[in-house]
Amino acid sequence: MGVVKIFYKDDCPMCPMAKQLKDNLLKKDVDVEYYNVGTADGLAEATFYRVLALPTILVEDEMENGLGEWRGVVPKVEEVLHAIQRH
Repeated sequence: MGVVKIFYKDDCPMCPMAKQLKDNLLKKDVDVEYYNVGTADGLAEATFYRVLALPTILVEDEMENGLGEWRGVVPKVEEVLHAIQRH
């Protein structure tokens, strides 16, 4: 199964919806990694993935191949699950 990477910042107006997405995915046993770009570690990871809009949600398979991405928007849980299951 793939992993969902969520990039957020505390003062981002759309990021509370991304946090809700994270909670909903965790309830469905989806592997979620969560990065606060307001921290050095989060910013480093965001730079690696060229995150320029928040929130950014990326879906990758086990080999880190991109399966789906949403930048500046929060997808529905079903959209993320569909991207994971495409693999």
